[in-house]
Amino acid sequence: MSVFNVELKKIVDDSYEIEVGHELEQKLIDDINAGLVGNIRKFAVVTDSNVKELYAEKICGLLEKNGYKCDLIVFPAGETSKTRETKEFIEDTMLEKGYRRDCCIIAVGGGVVTDIAGFVAGTYGRGVPFINYATTLLAAADASVGGKTAVDTPLATNLIGMFNQPEKVYIDISAWKTLPPRQLSSGLAETIKHACLASSELFDYLDTNMDRIFAFDDEVCGHIAAENCRIKYNVVMKDERESGLREVLNLGHTVGRAIETVSGYKLLHGEAVSIGLVAEVLLAKKLGYCSDEDVERVKALLGKAKLPTAVPDYIDREALVKKLYTDKKVRDGKLRFVLQDGIGAIKEFDGGQYALPVSEELAREIINMM
Repeated sequence: MSVFNVELKKIVDDSYEIEVGHELEQKLIDDINAGLVGNIRKFAVVTDSNVKELYAEKICGLLEKNGYKCDLIVFPAGETSKTRETKEFIEDTMLEKGYRRDCCIIAVGGGVVTDIAGFVAGTYGRGVPFINYATTLLAAADASVGGKTAVDTPLATNLIGMFNQPEKVYIDISAWKTLPPRQLSSGLAETIKHACLASSELFDYLDTNMDRIFAFDDEVCGHIAAENCRIKYNVVMKDERESGLREVLNLGHTVGRAIETVSGYKLLHGEAVSIGLVAEVLLAKKLGYCSDEDVERVKALLGKAKLPTAVPDYIDREALVKKLYTDKKVRDGKLRFVLQDGIGAIKEFDGGQYALPVSEELAREIINMM
């Protein structure tokens, strides 16, 4: 018998820029012309049915005008498209159009688009570069930093995926003006989550400036976009692969992701996360980490953002409790929750853990309170 040691040590630099601005389509083309993705000449622009005419067609046209090969790949908008079947559709379309490893994927849209396009990029040809052009506040808050890509299945959300970092991210604040009010509110849920876990200053800023956000004030929107990136970066840089600290970014998501699925996606992602944040802060109060005032402040800010703060009557509470077990933080069959420590901080537990095992009975009690 013999043993051969295969040494594959490597140093990887996955650094990238996030550019925040207005009408960044031409800047994207200028960067590609300047060598953002090397000598690549073929681009698959992946988008959804909502964003196609608003931004993706223009970007595709600019690419072609500059001498690049470009194909637009469009799937139906909404969380229900974040599936293995959609990923397969994108891959098969690229294969049929002759794309090989000498290509780049440009994701134009919100979080569903960037999640699934980034996943395709990580597996197509065993890996091709991709660029995110984020057109929603939700994408700016949640999908621009960190490189987490995934699809959902009927049994669980975001458990099939990979870490894959883009070449660059563009956050086009002008695009927020095209969002329906409900979508803008949905994006604010992730922003409020960041404030709850890392910045009481941002929490106060949102409380003071909520009307200016809905009026698309340039200064305020630019500030919250930058703060979202800063807060998430400060977590991801310390724990890119979610081995510990990065779990804090799941604040509100244990109940949030479960209720999103149980609702049959009647609730938008941010709306579900909003309800999850209320469940989490009620649990934190029950365990002594938050005060009555903290609970009321969180609920009030979510209300200002026009987000729901209670479990809808049409949701089966027992089905919701059972769905909690599909959360990716579950360990050894036990529910685990990330919990606030007041407003602007997260509770750290023994051994550097950021999620606390919670009994099903206690989880059910909190859900029934809502």
